[in-house]
Amino acid sequence: MALQQINSNTSMIALSNASSVSDIKSMVQKGDIEGGIVIPSNFTESILNGEQGTLIIITDQSNPQVSATIQAALSAVFDQMGTLIAQNKVKGLNPAVVNDNNSLAYVKPYSVQTEGVVPGTPSYFDFIAPGIMAMTVMMSVMTGLPVAISQEKEVGTLDGMMVAPINRLSIILGKTLGQTARGLLQGAIILVMAAVLFHVAIQGSILLVFALLLLGVFSFVGLGIVITSFAKDQETAQMMMMTLMFPMMFLSGVFFPIQQMPWYMQDISRVLPLTYASQALRKVMVLGAGIPDITTELTIMIVFGAIMTAIAVPVFRRMMTR
Repeated sequence: MALQQINSNTSMIALSNASSVSDIKSMVQKGDIEGGIVIPSNFTESILNGEQGTLIIITDQSNPQVSATIQAALSAVFDQMGTLIAQNKVKGLNPAVVNDNNSLAYVKPYSVQTEGVVPGTPSYFDFIAPGIMAMTVMMSVMTGLPVAISQEKEVGTLDGMMVAPINRLSIILGKTLGQTARGLLQGAIILVMAAVLFHVAIQGSILLVFALLLLGVFSFVGLGIVITSFAKDQETAQMMMMTLMFPMMFLSGVFFPIQQMPWYMQDISRVLPLTYASQALRKVMVLGAGIPDITTELTIMIVFGAIMTAIAVPVFRRMMTR
């Protein structure tokens, strides 16, 4: 079989045989194979009679990424094999065809080439790394604030801060700076691991990446303070944080593109700050974008952070006087 000859040179896939379609489906369900090719009994007869043959590709739908990869790879292989068959037929039918390139021009009058914005072929790791960095910053800030504020309120150390001769705003800044340092450190660790372990290429400015991480902290810290200030204790604050974080994790395009979501989920994602933090980091790291290219994301993050901070300061002051 031509596919076996191609695979012997490329070692692209591991081939095995099955006796029926049900056997292929059973092997996929058991996890023995990732997909299968069904060749109908009349396939060769159809090709010899000048008719169009049909091939069926069966894939593991429980893993959409692998399924799409298999379908694309096998479709490309079979398309190339069909082109070679057509070229051989054209050579015999048309005396004007003298070589392979000439015959290919008859079979396929034009070719399509693709080119990315930046050199190279980005992988799924290039897509997910910026999103995970933004998500980690969010989780670091929003899970650290209940411990930094609610726990101290419970044990009584916050009362000591209140009687100290310092401004209330200084207390807020002290709490947020600690979470800021924590979030930036975790984001930097993920960035290094993505580059070293998964070979994620950073096309844009490293300084701009860290500036976006810092802006992400600014966007989320006000929201975290507001939620923590309204909570009665640490456990309540943490539950409120989790209730807010989990929808943002899965609706902000961190793990998969927003365009693949249903329309109503896409509308929800447009009001989540994590969406714009992920998009901005992804544009800078993957596409090499600069500040003029991410003005929309920057504006939304700055406005959201400013509004949340303006709300957080009086709410936190009121909480300290209770």
